[in-house]
Amino acid sequence: MNPKTVPKKKTALVVCPGRGTYNATELGYFKTYHSNKSDFMVMIDAYRKDNGQSPISDLDGADRFSPKTHGRGDNASLLIYACAIADFMSINKDLYDVVGVTGNSMGWYLALAAGGALTHANGAKLVNTMGGIMTEHGRGGQVVFSVVNDEWQADRAKREAIKSVVNHPEIHTSIHLGGMSILAASDAGLKYALSTLPKDDRFPFQIRGHAAFHSPLLSHCRNLAQKALESEIFTRPNVPLIDGIGNIWSPYSTDIDALYDYTLGRQIDETFNFSKAIEVGVKEFAPDVIIVLGPGTTLGAPVAQTLIAQNWQGLASKSDFKARQDIAPYVLSMGIEAQRKYVI
Repeated sequence: MNPKTVPKKKTALVVCPGRGTYNATELGYFKTYHSNKSDFMVMIDAYRKDNGQSPISDLDGADRFSPKTHGRGDNASLLIYACAIADFMSINKDLYDVVGVTGNSMGWYLALAAGGALTHANGAKLVNTMGGIMTEHGRGGQVVFSVVNDEWQADRAKREAIKSVVNHPEIHTSIHLGGMSILAASDAGLKYALSTLPKDDRFPFQIRGHAAFHSPLLSHCRNLAQKALESEIFTRPNVPLIDGIGNIWSPYSTDIDALYDYTLGRQIDETFNFSKAIEVGVKEFAPDVIIVLGPGTTLGAPVAQTLIAQNWQGLASKSDFKARQDIAPYVLSMGIEAQRKYVI
């Protein structure tokens, strides 16, 4: 009898979502996809109850989505955490070898938990604590502006418009997000950006319920975070992690104190370069696929736009990317049913 041929595993770079990815269409995401992970949800709900907060299972299982309730930083953060980490646990390890993990903004905290630098319980503690700090002590807000054309190629005029706006003393670059630039600003800065940037049918717009994260406007949150969270909850990761600067935190060489200092230091009040994290991930690890965890589907485009900017594997436009996806998907978003089936 001939031995069965064991298919070679594909390598995967995993991308964790940030705030704004659990909305009305995601209501019930955990209940729908992760009813078999009750122990994980019990742990999260117990933590929430101990802190006098609504159980995440109740929020996810609500009959209707409430922007006021589900969109609060202290609720939205852990809703996303629960869904994303459960998605990570659902990746078929017989098919994929995870070679690196990164995330967008709050997704860095999720990456820490997915990559083993935090236990799932400590990951929940970090995410919930930071969500609470943002809700209670956050200032200003964020504006989203596209800097690419319809084919997801760099638009020089739009990039010049962004450069002009960030000269305002109360406006800062918050996140480089593929073909989008996220600005952090004071209330006066928000008004200036929204009135000054060129408008189309979608951009610019202000993100509801978000403070001026990744900017000096939230520097006061460093001390609050460090007082609330001890360095002892961190450990070396199990897989390489890529942060918002593009640094790789290796299982073999990570300085735990430095990881703590970054996470509760410059990650809070300096620009988060998601585009750089994806660039480093594909160039350093050359993954066969990129898996984007749910909930939501908003990170697929920024990932693709970053690949196009790098001309990764010949991708030069949105049309190129879509054609590639139709033949052999390179970016697999677990929030999209048709792509999820390839991952679990």
